[in-house]
Amino acid sequence: MSDPAPHKEPERQYYFIEKAKEYVRKEAEEAGADGVLLVTPYYNKATQNGLIGHFSAVAKEVTAPIIMYSVASRTGCNIEPATAAKLVKEVDNIVGIKEASGNISQVAKIMNLTDGNIDVYSGNDDQIVPVLSLGGKGVISVLSNVAPDEAHDICEKYFNGDVKGSAALQLKALPLIEQLFCEVNPIPVKKAMQLMGVDCGPLRMPLTEISPEHEKNLAQAMKDFGIQLA
Repeated sequence: MSDPAPHKEPERQYYFIEKAKEYVRKEAEEAGADGVLLVTPYYNKATQNGLIGHFSAVAKEVTAPIIMYSVASRTGCNIEPATAAKLVKEVDNIVGIKEASGNISQVAKIMNLTDGNIDVYSGNDDQIVPVLSLGGKGVISVLSNVAPDEAHDICEKYFNGDVKGSAALQLKALPLIEQLFCEVNPIPVKKAMQLMGVDCGPLRMPLTEISPEHEKNLAQAMKDFGIQLA
């Protein structure tokens, strides 16, 4: 392997952040997006200081509000509560976080460090009510693709003071939610929509078709939840 040319190193070092900035600017703001959901870098996992630099740099390229997306199970990179708090306090258009760590204690700490001045959305359909109970604003959901009314009602009931009704809907949805994540998302939810008669297009590699056993279990969970299949 030949040695890289020294003058190429800065170009290589900043390539990904520059492409992220360019994409957000062109594909989001210039297209008229109301907001941006911005995931952490992956593969080259950033330090927390790196995350602050990444989100701050991209935020300068747009005026649209940004929701950070913390999903370490996919990226290997967690947004720590102190990092989320610093970014929300210091960058005007970073306003919230989609919290998909699955760690309710982390959600609580984020709310504590920001004095609640952050829009926290659950990134896990099985934790909508717990996140709302800590001051969350809602959910960015997979369940809502196949059961939009119920996903909406879990939140609305909670906000209207019907905590018991909200929790009951959350618990009722758990078997369906489990099947919606029986394989890597979005494999099951695309199959679920197809079972409902919605043409949502094919999967792209490396995603592959759901297994027959999982499809059977998914279909049954949908019927049990009251979803009409095509």
